[in-house]
Amino acid sequence: MTGENKSRMFERIRRWSRVVLLLLLAWPLAAWIGAKGLIVKAELPHADAIAVLAGSSTYVERTRHAAELFREGRAPTIVLTSDNLPSGWSGEQQRNPLFVERAVEELKRQGVPVEAIEIVPGAVVNTYDEIVHLRDYAAAHRLRSVLVVTSAYQSRRALWTLRRVFNGSNLVIGVMPAEPEQSPNPATWWLHRFGWKSVPLEYVKIIYYRWKY
Repeated sequence: MTGENKSRMFERIRRWSRVVLLLLLAWPLAAWIGAKGLIVKAELPHADAIAVLAGSSTYVERTRHAAELFREGRAPTIVLTSDNLPSGWSGEQQRNPLFVERAVEELKRQGVPVEAIEIVPGAVVNTYDEIVHLRDYAAAHRLRSVLVVTSAYQSRRALWTLRRVFNGSNLVIGVMPAEPEQSPNPATWWLHRFGWKSVPLEYVKIIYYRWKY
């Protein structure tokens, strides 16, 4: 290899090294912006009910946030949707309770009285389905307003779906994203395997929902 060729090769290496370095430096900021872009809030100071969307892997953060809103007096009732999925083994109960049952127990631990907790009838299979169930429940119970709690990264898709399903109704909808507790932090989600399911996959789901519904 001639000296001129070596010089060109080293120049290409330096150029690509700078590009890679810039990408590595920009990635954390881009990842944070991508995660924050999924998080939205629709304020509702008071509602007839707080609705917690089902989420087997994040039910704790959702129910704890719902309990906090309940203690603030934002609504007199908390309603839960159920995906009918069993959780892990409970030594105390000697069975695998459903995640919705775990959610009820977590609400009770957070000080929510059992008489203030209700479960929307029927098992749901996805976010759109559970919001349809929630619409039917709200109509049957003559609710005028519902404050929906879900995980932060699902909040944009949830709000879009709520507005789609409740379009034309007189029901007032609010959405409150739960603080990431089981979900990874927006600044570091890309360091966790669950984060790749929570953020990039959520963008895929948003595209799919807008195409399908």
